Amino acid sequence: MSIRVLIVEDNAVARSFLTRVVRESFSDEIRFSEATDLDSARRWLGIGPGEHAHASADGFRLILCDLEQPDSAGLELLAQLADYPAIKIATTLHSDDEHLFPALLCGANGYLLKEDRFEVLVEELQRIVRGQPPLSPAMARRMLGQFRQHDSRLAPLDSGHGALDSSGSADSLSTRENEVLTYLSKGYTVKEIARLMGIKWQAVNDHVRVVYRKLALASSPEEGLQVGRQADF
Repeated sequence: MSIRVLIVEDNAVARSFLTRVVRESFSDEIRFSEATDLDSARRWLGIGPGEHAHASADGFRLILCDLEQPDSAGLELLAQLADYPAIKIATTLHSDDEHLFPALLCGANGYLLKEDRFEVLVEELQRIVRGQPPLSPAMARRMLGQFRQHDSRLAPLDSGHGALDSSGSADSLSTRENEVLTYLSKGYTVKEIARLMGIKWQAVNDHVRVVYRKLALASSPEEGLQVGRQADF
């Protein structure tokens, strides 16, 4: 069965480049749909302004959404995709957390920096699809701060250990998740964290993936959209 992919990008050169990245990343047959703006993306998804997209029998499995569109249109689309069962990836020219964090609040599963080399983007896309989203130290600090707003029991950043609710609720981190984020916020690599915690590096990535999901569940899409409009896009 072929994979349906939607690429939302107003720049034709960037759109062609991202199409090549996706083709190189998968051995499956791929059916591409392209949208140059928010309205055309909504038409592909069969939704109108303010409506949330939902699963369909032949829905998209991968959506790449440009964040450099006017009026935070990329974030607005991600907010409408909050309940859509696809891998949603923000594409951007900006690597700072001020631009990327709103996309994660809106439910993006990861991000790609369009100025990276072709080979790097292919590798990063494959990692995200496998559930290994990128997470810089600055982004990890922002995530810890966000969860701290939802859970006053979150341990201080420097401790690395917290007496947290391990029930897996959307607005709190487990002890392990807090520990992983804390190490990441200090610049440790995944393999270094695995060694320090005495677990496999794949388990570290599993924790990061869960944190991404919890972040989106604990935050409303409107919150991410509002944060994005406060940033300098």
